[in-house]
Amino acid sequence: HPLIRAAVVALATAGERRSAHRRLASVHPEDAERRAWHLAEATVEPDAAIAGLLERAARRIRRRGDAVGAIGWLTRAADLHPDARARNRLLVEAAHLGADVAGDLGFASQLLAAADGGGPTADESLVAALTAATVLLCADGDIETGHRLLLAAIERRLDERTTADPLMVQAFDNLRVVCQFGAREHLWAGLDAAALRLPADARDAVRWSVEVGDDPARASAEALRHLDDAVAALAHEGDTTVVARVVPQAFYVDRLPGCRTALRRTVALGRDGTAVVPGMYALVLLAFDRYWAGDWEEASELAAEGAVGSEAIGFGVLSWPAWYCQALLAAGRGEDQAVRSLTDRMVGASAPRGARMVEVFAHHVLALAALGRGDAETAYDHASRVSPPGTFPSRVPVAVWCALDLVDAAVRTGRPEAAAAHAAAMRDAGLAAISPRLALVLGASAAMAADDDRSPALFDDALATPGAHRWPFDVARVELAHGERLRRAKATGDARTHLAAALATFERIGAAPWAQRARTELRAAGRASAPTHRPSLDDLTPQEHEIATLAASGLTNKQIGERLFLSHRTVGAHLYRIFPKLGITSRAALRDALGD
Repeated sequence: HPLIRAAVVALATAGERRSAHRRLASVHPEDAERRAWHLAEATVEPDAAIAGLLERAARRIRRRGDAVGAIGWLTRAADLHPDARARNRLLVEAAHLGADVAGDLGFASQLLAAADGGGPTADESLVAALTAATVLLCADGDIETGHRLLLAAIERRLDERTTADPLMVQAFDNLRVVCQFGAREHLWAGLDAAALRLPADARDAVRWSVEVGDDPARASAEALRHLDDAVAALAHEGDTTVVARVVPQAFYVDRLPGCRTALRRTVALGRDGTAVVPGMYALVLLAFDRYWAGDWEEASELAAEGAVGSEAIGFGVLSWPAWYCQALLAAGRGEDQAVRSLTDRMVGASAPRGARMVEVFAHHVLALAALGRGDAETAYDHASRVSPPGTFPSRVPVAVWCALDLVDAAVRTGRPEAAAAHAAAMRDAGLAAISPRLALVLGASAAMAADDDRSPALFDDALATPGAHRWPFDVARVELAHGERLRRAKATGDARTHLAAALATFERIGAAPWAQRARTELRAAGRASAPTHRPSLDDLTPQEHEIATLAASGLTNKQIGERLFLSHRTVGAHLYRIFPKLGITSRAALRDALGD
């Protein structure tokens, strides 16, 4: 009985337990991790060999995604190592995992304080700086101080080392994020100067990540190919640090759909406590993916979970992206009070820390909200603060997201020159080559800025963009603009077709103010209401279709959740929304509905 076994161990003396561990270590020579653990439990004196076994085991555990487990092994290795410098190195590494992965800022600070012996090497200094910067930025620190810590450690390591490795790439990536949120030229100047001292291969990796992650309007084809290769490799990547580094680069260039499997796997690791911080990042990134995919209910759930979880572990810096996603959803739904509350919170929390880019995010949200309620002048004011007409500011990545808002607002406020200039800037930047969504946006912007003779063909070309259907909100906005333009040109029959399509999508995803605009236009085009909508598989998002197919095959909600890294409650909520879309009322009818 388990209680008997527990009692035997509890009643044994310390010497008897150590003897048992030594014997168990001898019968597991092929299991390196189990043998290392038993040897460590059998040891009371410092032992460099056993500490080395523990350290190697920690590396393997970390690669499998269990950062919390790796921290325990590293700290035990530090306890057993006789050399002060080695103890320092192990404690610093454990502190880094504690702050950057496990999300325990207090414990990480304690480990850093304990790691004070032997004088740090350049590697240890860099890891300590990464950890200290994380603790500082997520607590009460500011962008400038975090930048200074990271840059100084990077420069010291460059003075002592002539080759780059994943640690250096990670340090540059963290510095890049600090520079992006700080949005000040002198911050970027420090990163650029340090990057020039890197070996060529590492310099390219840093340049590519800056291009696609911070300046997508200037991303080269080479950088995008490099990112596509990295995204493809995520399907089999178990290291959450790698996932956390690659996926944010995919954010602004519409590569999130290819990251879904890795994101859901990371969310699952975060929920079970083995990779808390990457799990929080993944929640928010997955929320944005669901937002763009038109699954606003799940996006709302994920963003809320990310915001609450980030605040619970004291990672305020992670709350900004979650609030941004929540604010975009509120803007799309016409919830103006929530928009104001969330954008005020974003700016209020970030301004004291010098995170100026968060204010740019807030302007994007406010522009979208104003367009939804028909206030084009306010929308133009906010959108032009993100990106002045005819330009894409360097290293303001959200400018590519706000491009359609700016052109739309410019046209509606009687600024055709500004609309045309921005459409031309989008064409000159080659946005169409970045993603189908940006190709759709570019085509629609050109159509909005064109005269009445050329506009219909340009709109049709934009809507024919291969793959654009994966971004239903953007497609519906283009359908609405096309229908409005056709109605004013007296082509009411064609106008009704596009307006009805826009209305159906807006209603399905929950974009209430946009749906009302489409209804108003339909009435003006001579139709009192949209035609009766017939249930169709096209109404399902890709994830809903996958859940419906699995449910129809006989899997339970729990089994579906395990396969898709979702909770059984989330699966149930999806099915609740799927049934009316397919015109059915029960799970038993799913197979026939999918077959039809």
